Amino acid sequence: MKIGIVCYPTFGGSGVVATELGKALAKKGHQVHFITYSQPVRLDNFTENIFYHEVLVSDYPLFDFQPYELVLSSRIVDVVVNEKIDLLHVHYAIPHASAAYMAQQILADRGIKLPFITTLHGTDITLVGRDPSFEPVITFAINHSNAVTAVSESLKQDTYKYFKVKRDIETIPNFICLDDYGQATKECNRQMFAPNGEKLLVHVSNFRKVKRVEDVLRIFEKVRKVIPTKLILVGDGPERSNIEKLCRELKTCDDIISLGKVQNPNQVLAIADLFILPSETESFGLAALEAMASHVPVISTNTGGLSEVNINGVTGYTSNVGDVDEMAKNANSILSDEATLQKFKHSAYEQAKKFSIDRILPMYEDLYAKVLQS
Repeated sequence: MKIGIVCYPTFGGSGVVATELGKALAKKGHQVHFITYSQPVRLDNFTENIFYHEVLVSDYPLFDFQPYELVLSSRIVDVVVNEKIDLLHVHYAIPHASAAYMAQQILADRGIKLPFITTLHGTDITLVGRDPSFEPVITFAINHSNAVTAVSESLKQDTYKYFKVKRDIETIPNFICLDDYGQATKECNRQMFAPNGEKLLVHVSNFRKVKRVEDVLRIFEKVRKVIPTKLILVGDGPERSNIEKLCRELKTCDDIISLGKVQNPNQVLAIADLFILPSETESFGLAALEAMASHVPVISTNTGGLSEVNINGVTGYTSNVGDVDEMAKNANSILSDEATLQKFKHSAYEQAKKFSIDRILPMYEDLYAKVLQS
């Protein structure tokens, strides 16, 4: 198959999943064409069967905001016509699904059939998509997709709850490539961050308010009173300044290592003892799954799809949003006993196996074949 993939090229979960899916499809012999405004961060420069098509938006003085959706639609049409694309897979509804529909109609006018699949990833439904200014367009684009998938059962139900969706939505969960995780390197080893044998807590996110990174610091402050611990923060975003202010107030800055944006956080996860994800909402929780693939148990909230990934009392613990006391207590219960920690590490990895790309990729391939046959 020749498959077009439209995604955001950033560090976010939807872009990571879309890129890794494309790479896995290419390894299976499919020809994959990425269409986006910059090269995805997880995309290698030279990979067989993978092609990248940049979407260029020119400045024009008439527009206060450049019409990316229109340019994207035109670029999709161009790639489909010239590369003979069989199927388009768009990740994140806004604005990719509506751009795909527009491209589909333009191509139909030329006698070219282009089915497209929309994968819903989270905030395109639970946050941004619920904005009244977006809702009619997103509802229309979902209903007119040739197939729709959601990355968790929770997100699927949220979509039916918030939108007037008339079609079936198939749950195909996010995935990881197990071989990419759990490998420490000379450039990133425990001794660098825990010279005195401290336990290592890690948090990875885009530092948006919904991630509740301040809760991470409050949990850490309580844990370090009981167990010698260091905290590694990976990522950056609008909450960064608030985090820096809070660590000074809590007097924990000397034990916090902020690495900023890291293209490949797997090396950091490989040396971690516990992963903290106290988000307000997570439609799946890809960061938690990546930690578990590195044999790292997870302390998280129980919101959205997190409970489908992090099994309470088995791979870590889940708590209500904002309950930092319980999360800290659970963290201490895992870290205070080495046998308990190893038990949770093993269970976390066993759970991660269920989301291996080897299990999930055939689901997408079957869906592609079904859509092309319809």
